[in-house]
Amino acid sequence: MHRRLIAPGALAAASLMLAIPASAASFSPGAPGIGDPYYPDYGNGGYDVSHYDLRLKYQPATDELEGTATLLARTTQDLSRFDLDFLLDVSEVRVNGSKASFTTSGEHELEITPKTPLAKGTDVSVVVRYSGVPSSKQAYGFTSWHRTPDGGVGANEPESAWWWFPSNDHPLDKATYDVSVLVPDGSQALSNGTLQSTSSRLGWTRWNWRSAKPQATYLATLAVGRFDLTTGTTDSGIPVVNAYSKDLGANYGAARASVERTGEIADWLSGYFGPYPFDALGGYVPNTNTGYALETQTRPFYSPRQFANGSNTSLIVHELAHQWYGDLVSVQGWKDIWVNEGFARYAQWLWSEHEGEGTAQELADYVYASHPADDTFWTVKPGDPGPENQFDIAVYDRGALALQALRNEIGDEAFFAVLKGWPQKHAYGNASVGDFRTYAEEVSGQSLGALFDTWLFQPSKPAAPAARGASIARATGALVQPKSWKRIAATDGVHAE
Repeated sequence: MHRRLIAPGALAAASLMLAIPASAASFSPGAPGIGDPYYPDYGNGGYDVSHYDLRLKYQPATDELEGTATLLARTTQDLSRFDLDFLLDVSEVRVNGSKASFTTSGEHELEITPKTPLAKGTDVSVVVRYSGVPSSKQAYGFTSWHRTPDGGVGANEPESAWWWFPSNDHPLDKATYDVSVLVPDGSQALSNGTLQSTSSRLGWTRWNWRSAKPQATYLATLAVGRFDLTTGTTDSGIPVVNAYSKDLGANYGAARASVERTGEIADWLSGYFGPYPFDALGGYVPNTNTGYALETQTRPFYSPRQFANGSNTSLIVHELAHQWYGDLVSVQGWKDIWVNEGFARYAQWLWSEHEGEGTAQELADYVYASHPADDTFWTVKPGDPGPENQFDIAVYDRGALALQALRNEIGDEAFFAVLKGWPQKHAYGNASVGDFRTYAEEVSGQSLGALFDTWLFQPSKPAAPAARGASIARATGALVQPKSWKRIAATDGVHAE
């Protein structure tokens, strides 16, 4: 044993240090981003949210939103300060019941300093009171809030929450939700999950929605307007709520003829992907002028423009496939977008087979043959496309082509076991392209590194020998466009303005 001698001066200093909490020096601000290289400022560090309780009041005539958001979270480090992602005007913040100071920074950061620092592993409640006009706010030169003739809609990817509630805005931090919205009588308020109740008083109606399963922030949605609501139940027992703006005009019939098949299509998809993973289902079509659709959890958002040429069940298939691939299992980082979009597109190919309008093999052959080697289509790497190409058509079509190559490589039995097993393996969590490859190798018993590299990560068209090895474009003769192609191609803008 060695005893260290301490000089009197040092002993006095040590006594002073003992008067200061030993952990004080370890408290530091949470990072203003969660660490995603595609979007460095999205999300935040230092805590995980488990639940959002949003109590809102919205005036459709003026687009004024008032809200009180209560976030339940747990700290992941010793926090002196933390950020939320938000754009509206904040009047008060409380942390664990005590008033906290706050300021704004950057494009969308709300910086909160609690009255006392928060130790790692602490359960925290954060209450934010706010108000504003969502359509008046922009970040990075754009808005994710859609003003409509009779209200407004929050729906976009990879961000939409900032315009209507404060959050930790990244798919890595999923949470459950209660969304309660007060609107004037005659308007409806739609959100995710199950409708718990409605109540009217003095000319206003409150709509209470609950999402009881973990949900990423970009998958949360709010829509207020005048809708025709339909309700039903799937054959598997899931309640369905669909909604259509009353002023869709010529697109109304086609929209309704498509979205009303939601329950049927979800049941069909469960044969490939496993049981439907949530306790509610539906879709809504507000009168927006945008062109995209979005897989908002349990209740996808559809643009009227998607039905301008008639009904399109292939679009419904795409967004419902995301309920498993994207919603149940979400991306680890935004570079993993193929695990969302390649699979939703492949579901459309399977639907084409189901409808007798072209097999997945015929569609894969058509995609491969219709893009020459010098087409920029092949320069996009679906496995890591970069933020500028996150929703490029290659992520969809080349992404689905990669799945057909995998199917041909490992055989139907293993392939469909992978499709069904993957959502269960990572249910309500997050996973990456690398995780999917590992899982496919486990199920198939094959080494798939070369195949994944060729079809997902090389910025060039797979050469003919590689294509033939994956049984792609082996047929000879004239290139024939599958019957389903135009309907599938009509959904190419699902994430484009």
